[in-house]
Amino acid sequence: QVLVVGCGNSELSEQMYDVGMCEDIVNIDISDAVIRQMQERSRSKRPKMSYLLMDMLQMDFPDAHFQVVLDKGTLDAVLTDEEEATLAKVDKMFAEISRVLQVGGRYLCVSLAQAHVLKKAVEYFSQEGWVVRVHQVAGSGDKQQFVLPVFVYVMTKFRKIPGSALQILEICPEEQDKPMRVESVEQLVAAVKDRQHYSLLCSQLSKAPCGEQVSLDLCDKESGMPRYTLHVVDSPSMKPSRDNHFAIFIIPQGRETEWLFGTEEGRKQLAASAGFGRLVTVALHREQHYEGMAGIQVELSGKVMELAPPGLPARQQVPFLSVGGDIGMRTVRHRDTSALSGEYVIEDVKGDGTCYFRRLIFLRNRNVVQSEARLLAPASLPGQKKRRKDKKKPSPTEPPAAIDKSYLCCEHHKAMVAGLCLLGGPDALPASLGWLVVVLGGVSLPLFIHDYFSQAHVAVVEIDPSMLEVATRWFGFSQGDRMRVHVSDGLDYVAKLAAEAPAQYDVVMFDVDSKDLKVGMSCPPPAFVEKPFLQKVKTILKPEGVFVLNLVCRDAQLKEYVLATLREVFPLLYTRRIEGEV
Repeated sequence: QVLVVGCGNSELSEQMYDVGMCEDIVNIDISDAVIRQMQERSRSKRPKMSYLLMDMLQMDFPDAHFQVVLDKGTLDAVLTDEEEATLAKVDKMFAEISRVLQVGGRYLCVSLAQAHVLKKAVEYFSQEGWVVRVHQVAGSGDKQQFVLPVFVYVMTKFRKIPGSALQILEICPEEQDKPMRVESVEQLVAAVKDRQHYSLLCSQLSKAPCGEQVSLDLCDKESGMPRYTLHVVDSPSMKPSRDNHFAIFIIPQGRETEWLFGTEEGRKQLAASAGFGRLVTVALHREQHYEGMAGIQVELSGKVMELAPPGLPARQQVPFLSVGGDIGMRTVRHRDTSALSGEYVIEDVKGDGTCYFRRLIFLRNRNVVQSEARLLAPASLPGQKKRRKDKKKPSPTEPPAAIDKSYLCCEHHKAMVAGLCLLGGPDALPASLGWLVVVLGGVSLPLFIHDYFSQAHVAVVEIDPSMLEVATRWFGFSQGDRMRVHVSDGLDYVAKLAAEAPAQYDVVMFDVDSKDLKVGMSCPPPAFVEKPFLQKVKTILKPEGVFVLNLVCRDAQLKEYVLATLREVFPLLYTRRIEGEV
């Protein structure tokens, strides 16, 4: 037995009856005209179905009379605001629905799931001890006409257990058969909101090219963790033909931080060189397992078509592109948590051609490579004997383990080393160079200085003891007569040197990342460029000494302030902008 509340002149009951889904359907509405119209329409064709003039807030049916109460948009129409009178009316509506439903019966509510509507319904029935499940039954796209997705709330009536706070809340997305359990009403509302935003995005992308790049995460259905990060890049100047409307570009694992793939400008250049009107770049996440390019195509083909550009010909084949035709290689060597830097990973990745790299990534800022070293192929190792023919060859997918200390991973490290020309020509360099490097995190810089400047005595300052262990175990770092590490706050260490041992260093280098992501400067922390501290830096330098600073600043005003402060302290300032970086 089915009760349809606020039936209006909808054809839903008639269609359910006609396909044989159910015949014992009672429809109620408060409009006399509508009820008479619907009675006339169904009288001869559907003898078991009835239409009654009745207010759903005060129904005449006995308790536990129905197995299903069906509501198609009635709750959305009643709950238009959150005024006290409106909420009282909705409470009355829910109380009546609850009264006429049998235990085990279901209230099915078809809704666009505005946040306040969904929250009210879920809170009311979950507090009554009912099982609450929200199904997405229609998305957006070419399959149907809706811009916003349509949801059905399925509320199953259980007897309320006194004192029990147990809530069973589930969501069943359109693309999944199995429901997902969520912990709170807020999580359920947020999950629905994600799907609404996605539908709006797909609708906008299907109508016109997007002026700015759009990004979204597709999450693993089991863990809820991001599995793919997509960027939609349009090239409006590209003249579309049948074959260059749309393509998908799979970024090889471990290469998502490279300029071409990891920056807006880089992706624009990639889209232009690929020659497609719309390119969707796809980055793969380190926590996930992938079954090669073919597996990714199968997994993504349905979802990426929802991001197709306007004017894409019907049944158009969309190419999947990549570098070298494979998905690259990423091997996580070590994962740990530092008290100061948070969770981090050490991973080996395959670069262009046969090059392999080892990287340190802080997961709080997973798109930034904190440190990188190139790995040497076995044949390149000093003193390596030639391999006998009968020896087993190394696996082509297994990266080598030795560190190439001649490699500077970052363009700004090359600029920092180039700044040493300000010490004078080769003949002018002192027999012994005093060198202070703050910080060890970018381990390739102190290694390079140690190996290529044989007269250098290097003091490295690192605040995080975990990073010394990481550098030693994973990046070929070792201390000796010419290289010592001091585990200390760089601010305290410099202040102590300025007080106790002035004019000691020929070179001071700062490459210090900031943990405060709210400031428009990610390197160094603001305290490192305040005037009193910079004066201490000058104090520990010899008269002809050089201070080299890596400055990463997105705030133009802050950048000018830092440069002006540097000019106040140091008589001569050179700045070198690194192409493609901030």
